[in-house]
Amino acid sequence: MNETDIRKYAELMKELELTALEIKDGDKVVRLERNISVRVTETVQAAPVASPASASAAINANAQVPVNSNCFTVKSPLVGVFYAGPAENVEPFVSIGDHVKRGQTLCIIEAMKLMNEIYADEDGVIEEICVTNGQVVDYGTELFRIKR
Repeated sequence: MNETDIRKYAELMKELELTALEIKDGDKVVRLERNISVRVTETVQAAPVASPASASAAINANAQVPVNSNCFTVKSPLVGVFYAGPAENVEPFVSIGDHVKRGQTLCIIEAMKLMNEIYADEDGVIEEICVTNGQVVDYGTELFRIKR
């Protein structure tokens, strides 16, 4: 494999936001890896206060609990399968109530047979895990709510 081919694959990795790529060409194997931190966070604004009757109706309709302004969400940066832990029968990376540090692995999103670790962008406490293990997630799907 020549340098032009390797550069072409490296550009493809960057374009598709892949962290690793392995190419087999006969008896030769080339593995490209890049060390990137996948961090997508969004600050969640406080929900308006409503009367008890309308609040319970809203909670039932949306199946969501209002989030206060000292929380942020971690959303999926890509389409793939959400994995809470590094393997099938192993403890998840984080659970509700866990204290997390900036840069700590929260989960894995598998996309195109590649495992992409999702990291905490800030220190905080896991308030909610919004998806289940093995669930297919879209770009922008809320994965975690973390209290600052």
